[in-house]
Amino acid sequence: MAGFGEPGVTTVDAAGMTVGVVAARWHGELTDHMLDRAVAAAEACGARAVVARVAGSVELPVVAQALARRCDVVVALGVVVRGATAHFDYVCRSVTDGLTRVALDEGKPVAHGVLTVETVEQARDRAGLPGSAEDKGWAATVAALDAALAVRGLDASYGHRVGFGG
Repeated sequence: MAGFGEPGVTTVDAAGMTVGVVAARWHGELTDHMLDRAVAAAEACGARAVVARVAGSVELPVVAQALARRCDVVVALGVVVRGATAHFDYVCRSVTDGLTRVALDEGKPVAHGVLTVETVEQARDRAGLPGSAEDKGWAATVAALDAALAVRGLDASYGHRVGFGG
């Protein structure tokens, strides 16, 4: 955790937008809470949340892509804790590359709300639990909505819509 540089945006006006949230069930105590916070953030911004669950973080990109085809933004939530093998590196790269590809291929903001940490304690400190230093579910949702609004602003400046149906 960097502990500095966060832009401090707590909500945006995203009335009428739909947020697709996909969360892994692995490390459920943490991802369940992150999911609750993502939905709460969407609602606080005036958006509607659509939720999907998957087994683990590797499965996030394919469901994120399906959601991106139906929603204005997507938030992917998961927890990957480093173990004793290279599996951590493969999972993190696969998830990051997959989510980035979805965002670029679909032309929609896709928030990377996957905690990639050394320990479960580090994950707890980022999951938005009482006493946590960060609230990744909330922050990822607001960031995705903020990016969607920026794209819509560009679309309005050029007189057409890019990347958003409707």
